[in-house]
Amino acid sequence: MSMLVYFSSGTQNTHRFVTKTGLPALRIACSMKEEILLVTQPFVLVVATYAGGDGRGAVPKPVIRFLNDSSNRSLIRGVIAGGNRNFGSTYCLAGTVISEKCQVPFLYRYELAGTDDDVINVRNGLHRFWQQAQAA
Repeated sequence: MSMLVYFSSGTQNTHRFVTKTGLPALRIACSMKEEILLVTQPFVLVVATYAGGDGRGAVPKPVIRFLNDSSNRSLIRGVIAGGNRNFGSTYCLAGTVISEKCQVPFLYRYELAGTDDDVINVRNGLHRFWQQAQAA
């Protein structure tokens, strides 16, 4: 199984979710002043949605910066998104945007820091996903 790359803001919801999976992971820095994380192997991106009612700003700027690096973008294999159902139509919108722009599957969506069932679903789903990728 390959790794997760994730972005988590001050709320730490995404960080808590990724930690609960127990899977190898690298974190994209919150500060735009820090160096861009450069990955060297295929990964699934985990990102929360940061958007108001109009959907603007759904994908955090550090994630955009990370994916604007062609080497990083070439290694993304899928996306998992977190969000808050209170935001209605923008719930997990970052996953949709990234999936479409990077032409990778939107693998899973979860709310806030995820439930125990979400963690199990992601672990099992990623296991199957990477097995299928290796077989292809």
